[in-house]
Amino acid sequence: MIQKNVIITGVTGQDGSYMVDYIIKNTDYNIYGVRRRSSNPNLKNIEKHLNNPRFKIIIGDLSDSNSIDEIVKDIKPDYFINFAAQSFVGSSWQIPLQTFDATALGVLRCLEAIRKYAPECRFYSAGSSEEMGDVLYSPQDLQHPIRPRSPYGAAKAAARHITKVYRDSYNLYAIHSILYNHESERRGEEFVTRKITKGVARIFKSIKNNQTFIPIELGNLDAKRDWSHAEDFIEGIWLMLNQDKPKEYILSSNETHSIREFIEKAFKVIGIEGHWIYTGDGRDEDEAFYLKQKDESHVPLVIVNPKFYRPAEVSLLLGDSSLARLELGWKPKNSFDDLVKRMTLSDILKEGIEL
Repeated sequence: MIQKNVIITGVTGQDGSYMVDYIIKNTDYNIYGVRRRSSNPNLKNIEKHLNNPRFKIIIGDLSDSNSIDEIVKDIKPDYFINFAAQSFVGSSWQIPLQTFDATALGVLRCLEAIRKYAPECRFYSAGSSEEMGDVLYSPQDLQHPIRPRSPYGAAKAAARHITKVYRDSYNLYAIHSILYNHESERRGEEFVTRKITKGVARIFKSIKNNQTFIPIELGNLDAKRDWSHAEDFIEGIWLMLNQDKPKEYILSSNETHSIREFIEKAFKVIGIEGHWIYTGDGRDEDEAFYLKQKDESHVPLVIVNPKFYRPAEVSLLLGDSSLARLELGWKPKNSFDDLVKRMTLSDILKEGIEL
């Protein structure tokens, strides 16, 4: 029996590495993990698979059509799972062209390569709730209008459209599902959730060692997101890729929580009950999260820095994944509390301290 081949782009990132874990565990398929050439590659998320004969890292770049063409032509994949993107929303205003090139045109290059060299391949494009943007109603389903408020969201929306065009035009098994916010212990440190949990671990270490600490600096505390653990989404994606006919879904927790709530729960993991205090005239930047000490003084744990505000903020995202739960039999296994606890404890462990 011939083993099937799977290409995964963005393989060193959060989603890509969890997909490698899942396919290694649940199939006998060969995996080709695509990463860009780098002078200092970060292979931590996939290091446990580096000696597995079913897993091979190859060099490729979604901004180079020849690179993607050659990979697809040589491997003739049965599955092509695209997690590669410029995925940090905040940076997409600073590098909009790069964001569009990697996140939108990169998908088009993958589709073109599949059309030419592996038309039977099943293609997956990772979508984002940022495509919903300035939402009109909640929860959002697949019928919700596309209303992005960032270059990143617009690029993901373009990827969604071109995937549909290629599916309809060339009868490809190509899907672009909407993934609401999903985090994990493997999330990059520039994302707000890791910024919080890493900051909590740093502050906890300082308190344990009776040292002073610098508070965590964040932007909008009232933005609400539908957060899940990334590990839970991987099974849903694989189920989508293995239906009789291509069909797109939303994956989400069907709950929404503010950044403020995330902060509070992360500090509770280390036994700190902080207090929100306004220090000025009630503007957001005058608010801070404080630790009340035995001498009744207050030490700031989290402060608001306006430099982290985005030019256009998405205030509320809340997904409706009822269709995926009904038709795929999928549902998330980790609660919001589980997610915050896992991430916080992981960063505490990385600081080399015990709770």
